[in-house]
Amino acid sequence: MQVFPSIARNLSQEKRKGIAISSLSKAETITGLSAREGVSRKYVYEQKRKAQEALDEKFADKADDEVLFMLPVTKAWLNQLIIALVLICHSSYGGVKELLRDLFDIRICKGTIHNRLQEVSRQAAEINRIQDFSGIRDGLLDEIFQGSMPVLAGVDAASTFCYLLACAERRDGQTWAIHLLDARKQGFDPDRTIADAGTGLRAGQKLAFGDKPCHGDVFHIQHQCETLANTLSRLGKGTTTKRKKLEAKVDAAKDSEVALFAQWETALQTERQAVQLARDVKTLVQWLRHDILALAGPDLAQRQMLYDFVVAELLQREPLDTDRIRPVRVALENQRDDLLGFAGVLDRKLAGIAMQFKVPLDRVREVCLLQRKSMASAAYWQRCDQLRTQFCGKFQSVLDAVVDAMKRTPRASSLVENLNSRLRNYFFLRKQLNASYLGLLQFFLNHRTFLRSDIPERVGKSPKQLMTGQSHPHWLELLGFTLFKRA
Repeated sequence: MQVFPSIARNLSQEKRKGIAISSLSKAETITGLSAREGVSRKYVYEQKRKAQEALDEKFADKADDEVLFMLPVTKAWLNQLIIALVLICHSSYGGVKELLRDLFDIRICKGTIHNRLQEVSRQAAEINRIQDFSGIRDGLLDEIFQGSMPVLAGVDAASTFCYLLACAERRDGQTWAIHLLDARKQGFDPDRTIADAGTGLRAGQKLAFGDKPCHGDVFHIQHQCETLANTLSRLGKGTTTKRKKLEAKVDAAKDSEVALFAQWETALQTERQAVQLARDVKTLVQWLRHDILALAGPDLAQRQMLYDFVVAELLQREPLDTDRIRPVRVALENQRDDLLGFAGVLDRKLAGIAMQFKVPLDRVREVCLLQRKSMASAAYWQRCDQLRTQFCGKFQSVLDAVVDAMKRTPRASSLVENLNSRLRNYFFLRKQLNASYLGLLQFFLNHRTFLRSDIPERVGKSPKQLMTGQSHPHWLELLGFTLFKRA
């Protein structure tokens, strides 16, 4: 076969890689490949050998002592490492000291570690002071305790940005008002807030913001109701067990055991009452969770009517177990308007969608109720098809608008509860908290990026980015450090 050296010499890199891949994959014979490309079989074998060596090198086990890259360890880099160990790894001062001693052969005292953190805490506090909170529309408020010291926390519902993290001696209305007014100086003026039934917190908001709505947190009341239902269910099962034991004794005893039979009858009556009570309360709690406090549900007026019905039914059954039912019933009765505040917000948004697309509000509500069904179910898609024929080509636009409106209507302060759970990982290492340490944590949590999230839009972004829509340097760079980059 005639060889064309000039062709082989002038082949591009991509062409040579293509020859190598085709030869390795055995998609065609070496002879056929060389004929198609106009090169020798020897040249094809040479490309195949290079590709095989590259693959072998890539997948070969590296020796443990092979140098992967060189790291310039400077004083500034060590300071970065100290801060990262404390903030990223939740390390104690003792853990940082031990790591530097064992892996870097560096002796350092806890006082030096503390001083390094104090230095960056001052920079973090300055960055915290110039943050603009004007973009926060739904503020979530809560309290966490370190020992007996309350820590007041506030989080933006949309971005998870922490706009308030402060330790205080008390958690009364005046204390909350002072911290909320400080946040207000930085532009914090939300449309509404969401919080539990804490009296100090709500009094503080009223002092700071007047009549601005503070909606109730549905998570806490649902948990309280479900705890009641589960407790009554366990008590009902206990009465069943007791009745069965007495029943076995009656069956084994003689007919003359009148007293034992009377005990069994009493136990049977008690069981019926307890089981029925547990079943009724469970039904009421399910209505509350699935129909009244669910995001996709009827309008505010219907929710209020259903809510009052549940409270009235609990009041009717209260004499059967006053100690357990009364606290839940009173909590529900006192918090109705706060807990259903989200429903009024959603009603206004749905009315706006109906006006925007010039469709009946009832049909928009049906699109909202559709979201109660699972998208994996056939019922969801069947209902979708039915609604699609009623909207004259506007269904998808209305659906997108309704889903977006629901996403932007929070009902619970669960994000601030999530923040509190993350703070626990830092608090348990220290008996004492101070403003500088909390300020550093607030800065770090606001500027670190999410590695994972149930909401895909948050992955790879920080709460600051999500709140402002603008990127920012790495949090270590914001503190004045230079990040290490491999060559």
